[in-house]
Amino acid sequence: QLQLVQSGGGLVQPGGSLRLSCAASGFTLDYSAIGWFRQAPGKEREGVACNSGGGRNTYYTNSVKGRFTISRDGAKNTMYLQMNNLKPEDTAIYYCAAVEGYVCNFNPQFYDFWGQGTQVTVSS
Repeated sequence: QLQLVQSGGGLVQPGGSLRLSCAASGFTLDYSAIGWFRQAPGKEREGVACNSGGGRNTYYTNSVKGRFTISRDGAKNTMYLQMNNLKPEDTAIYYCAAVEGYVCNFNPQFYDFWGQGTQVTVSS
């Protein structure tokens, strides 16, 4: 079965850190473009970070540059989003996504596989 299963997330104070994980099964992430998206209430889903297949290129939306890091572990077939210095405006449901191929972008329609989503709440 081809799927992505997410873990991590939760409630954190401003300035805190969280790491989201996303384990793939049924296909390998090594040759897949991967991405993290988020959706806040009343807003459209937006791309946060993506990494091209083979890890050649990485892109971040401006609001998270220098704070978030996307990565992958081939041995575990798992992708991650490390989030540091979190802000209240980072509060959203976060989704991982993947598509076989080498190019990544922030268009949700580009991706074939999606995680179930996990809530991240940044609040004091």
